Amino acid sequence: MAGHSKWANIKHKKAATDAKRGKIFTRLIKEITVAARLGGGDPASNPRLRLAIDKAYEHNMPKDNVERAVKRGSGELDGVNYEEVRYEGYGIAGAAVLVDCMTDNRVRTVADVRHAFTKYGGNLGTDGSVAFLFKHCGQMLFAPGTNEDKLMEAALEAGAEDVLSNDDGSIEVITAPYEFATVKAMLEKAGFKAEHAEVTMKPENEIVLTGDDALKMQKLLDALENIDDVQEVYTTAVIDG
Repeated sequence: MAGHSKWANIKHKKAATDAKRGKIFTRLIKEITVAARLGGGDPASNPRLRLAIDKAYEHNMPKDNVERAVKRGSGELDGVNYEEVRYEGYGIAGAAVLVDCMTDNRVRTVADVRHAFTKYGGNLGTDGSVAFLFKHCGQMLFAPGTNEDKLMEAALEAGAEDVLSNDDGSIEVITAPYEFATVKAMLEKAGFKAEHAEVTMKPENEIVLTGDDALKMQKLLDALENIDDVQEVYTTAVIDG
């Protein structure tokens, strides 16, 4: 058994994400553009691009927006040249934080990220200071009450790396990052639809924060999420309360 209120935590995160739909589109367009630039504009031979496009359609992004982003990335249209940069740091009670950004101005981005950490009680760390505490993987979360034996059998047959039972009754299926789309499709074909599914940086160990610490940590995470250049924020903290 693993995880602490995993179900509630994911639901909270999803609600917060849905509330920022305009910003989601901006982030997805950046991801599609960079993926196309790095690996070419054909999703069939570029797994990262395929994932980004799938995610865009899941968020109901119009097809025209997706196609324009691919063309910008592959050089068919002019556009801003974004670069990827990751910042690492510590939040409340030593919880680790990873901040993935796409930016056309590193100086602005690092200043914004450092300001958020400093203002809300965290510390910006050095490269490699916390990244080892996370695993790059595909993660699917299934609702409490899902038939665990049948899901495990289907997941392992589809090529998943692991199946985890959480103490709140939810079940996680873990995949290699670029096997995610294939495993997800095979599980859906077998009748298992995840409530939440993404390629993520999954904490190897979690720190549960409650009370005042939880409130402070949430403020730090919100401040980081609200920076325009930030794509994703990952943390070992579990906000309880």
